[in-house]
Amino acid sequence: MGGVYTSPAATVAVIEECLLVEFRVEGDGCPLADATRETETRVDARPPQLRADGYALVGFTAPRSERFVGTLDADERIRYLHVSGVGDRWNCRCLSKRPCVVHELVSAGFIAESLRYDAGSAVFTGAVVGQEVLRGVLDTAGEAVGVTLERASPLGADDEATVAERWDVTPRQEAALRTALEMEYFAVPRGATAAEVAEQLGIGKSAFLERLRRGQRALFSELFA
Repeated sequence: MGGVYTSPAATVAVIEECLLVEFRVEGDGCPLADATRETETRVDARPPQLRADGYALVGFTAPRSERFVGTLDADERIRYLHVSGVGDRWNCRCLSKRPCVVHELVSAGFIAESLRYDAGSAVFTGAVVGQEVLRGVLDTAGEAVGVTLERASPLGADDEATVAERWDVTPRQEAALRTALEMEYFAVPRGATAAEVAEQLGIGKSAFLERLRRGQRALFSELFA
């Protein structure tokens, strides 16, 4: 079968053109921004998925705040809201009738990686491929309310987000998962026992298994949302 071949030189050229960018947004009137503004709450969101019918599917984590959840649930622009508890934070998913500003930037070429709403303000982090695309995104941002470019730099290996930043796991859960994987705890047959991985981490076996279960649950919840 035939295929598309990309030379190493071409691949390097594309990587060099990739820029890490960060936008600050003020005045985004989406439900998530409004709820964090009203309750002085900070939430970390994944890039929303815009459906063909115009509704936006939004996944995010928030502190265990009944006031915040109640405010968001009472918003008539929210069609449904699902909340599940993980540690001291909630995993939340909702269907919103009001897409946020990030969709306009994505349509112009912005590759959204993470969104953080803090008391109404927002920071969108992601990437663009090439200066020309960046100019197009900036033109779009200039037409949107309160969008400013905070940072733009070449994207390198050191800029890749950690597992804990991309997924809803704590740093300790990430360390447990990484160490277990490196020691082939998940291999068949196992390359190490739970006690051996725990010893490597410097914690007890029960603590390791607890972190492992919580980390796996968070990862699987994201993957099979």
